[in-house]
Amino acid sequence: MSFGSAAQIPPARPADSAACPCGSGAIYGACCGPPHRGEPAGSPEALMRSRYTAFAIGDARYLAESWHPRTRPDDLRVDADTRWLGLEILDAPDASGAKAGIVEFRARWRHGADRGEQHERSRFAFAAGRWWYLDAESQA
Repeated sequence: MSFGSAAQIPPARPADSAACPCGSGAIYGACCGPPHRGEPAGSPEALMRSRYTAFAIGDARYLAESWHPRTRPDDLRVDADTRWLGLEILDAPDASGAKAGIVEFRARWRHGADRGEQHERSRFAFAAGRWWYLDAESQA
C-alpha cells in the first residue's frame, strides 16, 4: 500500500442498491455507504469494512477522516493500480460499551500481475462519539 497526499478526485462510489464491496452481503447503501456519507460506524468491524471499501473505491479522504488524528500520517494516497479483491473478517470481538476494539482480517489484492494478501490485526478506539482506526500489526 502506498500513501502520499490525499486524493482530490471524488471516488466512484457504488450505487446504494449495489452489493457492498466489503463482502458483508448487504447493499452499499445499508453497509459502508452511511459511514462514507459521514455517519459514525457502529463498531470496529463496521469501521474496518468501510475502510476496506474506501481502499477498494479509492476514497483517500475517508481513510484520512476515519484515522485517529494521533496516529494518522500527514499524507495519504490510495494506489490506483491496486485492485482489492475481497475481505475476510477473521476475528472481531464485540466492543459494545468499550473504548477499544480489535479486528483481525485478510484482504486480497492484485497489482498488475502480482497478487497477494494483507493479514492484519487492526486497533480501534472509541472517542468523541465515534470509532477511529488507530494502527495495525501485520500477521504472518
